[in-house]
Amino acid sequence: MNGLTKLRKGYGKKLVRLHAWNGWIVVILAISGLVLLGGFWRGILGEGRVWLKGLHIVVGIASIMPVIYYLLLAGKHWKQLREKPWQRFNVLVVLGLLLGWFISGVLLWQFRAVGPAWANAALVVHDLLTWIGLPYIIYHSITRAKWLKEPQRRTIRDESTASGGEVTGAGQRGIHPAAGPQAVYSRRTVIKWSIGAGLAVVIGPSFLQWLGKSLGSGLGGGSIDEIVARDGNHLAPPPEPLPASLLPSGGGARGNFRIYTVTPIPTFNNDNWSFTIDGLVDKPMKWNWEKFVALKRKVQVSDFHCVTGWSVYSNTWEGILLKDFLREAGVQQAAKTVKFYSGDGVYTDTLTLEQAALDDVMIAVLHDGKPIPSDLGGPVRLIVPKMYAYKSVKWLNRIELIEGEHVGYWEERGYANDAWV
Repeated sequence: MNGLTKLRKGYGKKLVRLHAWNGWIVVILAISGLVLLGGFWRGILGEGRVWLKGLHIVVGIASIMPVIYYLLLAGKHWKQLREKPWQRFNVLVVLGLLLGWFISGVLLWQFRAVGPAWANAALVVHDLLTWIGLPYIIYHSITRAKWLKEPQRRTIRDESTASGGEVTGAGQRGIHPAAGPQAVYSRRTVIKWSIGAGLAVVIGPSFLQWLGKSLGSGLGGGSIDEIVARDGNHLAPPPEPLPASLLPSGGGARGNFRIYTVTPIPTFNNDNWSFTIDGLVDKPMKWNWEKFVALKRKVQVSDFHCVTGWSVYSNTWEGILLKDFLREAGVQQAAKTVKFYSGDGVYTDTLTLEQAALDDVMIAVLHDGKPIPSDLGGPVRLIVPKMYAYKSVKWLNRIELIEGEHVGYWEERGYANDAWV
C-alpha cells in the first residue's frame, strides 16, 4: 500500500475533519481581518494590532495546508460528486477563494519585495474575495446545517403515532402530516432563498460602495470636490493654487485613499488652528492661518504608499518644502531629529535631519489643486513620498527640533523605524 493509498484510507472522516479545520481557519482570518480593517479598533488595540496582524499572517500561511491535504484526497471525492454538480461547483468556489486569499495575502505580506503596484493589485483582489467569499461561506454554512438538510429535524412529531399509533398521511410513522405534502418550492428552498436575499440586503449596499471606490477614478470613485464639500474644516481664506496645481501636473491622482485614524477626525477653523516650529532653532516661529497660506509654496508630483499595501499614484501636492522651513528657522548644531505633531493631540513621528532635507518632503496644503480635506489629513499635512504613509503626519500643526531620538506612534507599537518604500 503506497503513501497516497494510506492517506486516502478512511477519507470520509478525514474530509469531515478537514472541513472543520478549514472552517476554523476562515473564522479566525475573517475576525482578525475585519478588526484590522476597522478604524475603530486601531486606537484601542495599540501594539496589539501588530500582534493581531502577525496572527493573521501566520494563520493565512497555514491556510494552504488544508488545501494541499484536500487535493491529495480530491480524486476520490471528485468521483463521488460526479452526479452532484452543485457540490462540485461549491468545491471549486471554496478552493478558488482559499487559493486567491492565500496568494494575494502572501503578496501583501511581502509588499516590500513585490513593490507598490503588485501590492495594490493584491489588496484589491484580497478585498474582492472577502466581499464575495464571506457572504458565500456564511450562506453555505447556514444552508448546509443539519436542521435545514434533514426534514425530520424541522417537523413536529406526533407523539401518538411515534409510540406505535397509525401511520400518518405522510406515509411515515411519527412524522406530522405537515411534513408530507411537497409544495412547488420546498421549505428548504424558501429558507435558502430568504437567507440569500437577507445577505444581499445587508451586505449588498456596502459591497457596491466598495466596488465603486475600487473601480472608480480619483478618490474613492468620487471627485475631490465631493470630499472637499463634506470637509469639516472651516478656514478662510482658502489657499490660492498655483497654475501647476489648477491643472494638476500629475494629471490627477490615480487610486483610492483609505482613511485610517487613531482618533476621531479633528476639525479646525481660524480660531483653533495655528502652526509652530520651535525647539532647537534660532528663530522659533508661529503662524495663524491667514499668514500661513500667504507663505511661498511649490508644486510636486509624487506617489503615495501605505504600509498596508495600497497606493495612490501621480498626486499633485502644493506646499512648503520642509528644508525651506528649517532653513528659515535656523537649525541649531545640537539638533539631530525633526519631530512632527498632529493636531489630533496624539500622533507624532520623526525624521532625521538628512531625511528632512530631501527635495520632496513637503508641508502640503493642496492636493490636485484643492484644499486637503480633514478626512485626508488637512488643512496641512506632511508628505514624505519615499516613505510609507505613517511618516506623512496628518493634521500637522507643530514641528520641533530635538537633540535625541523620539519613537513615533506606530513605531512604538511595532512598525519599522525604516519606513522607506
